[in-house]
Amino acid sequence: MNESSVRAVGWARSLPMDRGVKAARDWAGEHLDGLGWTTTAPETANAVLLTVSELVTNAHVHARSNAQLTMTWDDRCLHISVHDKSATLPAPREPSTERVGGRGMFLVDALADAWEARPCPHGKTVTACFRVPGTQGTRH
Repeated sequence: MNESSVRAVGWARSLPMDRGVKAARDWAGEHLDGLGWTTTAPETANAVLLTVSELVTNAHVHARSNAQLTMTWDDRCLHISVHDKSATLPAPREPSTERVGGRGMFLVDALADAWEARPCPHGKTVTACFRVPGTQGTRH
């Protein structure tokens, strides 16, 4: 295979605000089952599902937007991306006993091998990446 090309498979789902995080988790869980991660790497699968929950929650609660959830698998990394209509980029905040929320991106930072947020013409996309189970190495 040519090193400059990448072969990937992907799935996408739109999640209106009235369809909750559970629908996103169930949908992502089906694809993790298909990849075999729920049996071969249950800890990584759980980290992916928690990340999906956090990113979709952020889109619905903070951006007050529908969420477009995309999962892309390229034989090296599983990329979880959520697009919403807010231009405000997320940043991890230290947990506080004075706030109920604010821990979502802190969790994503701890769970994912890498993550990034990028502005788009109509909002932003936040992507978290998870390496192939068994070849995780050190996290960032």
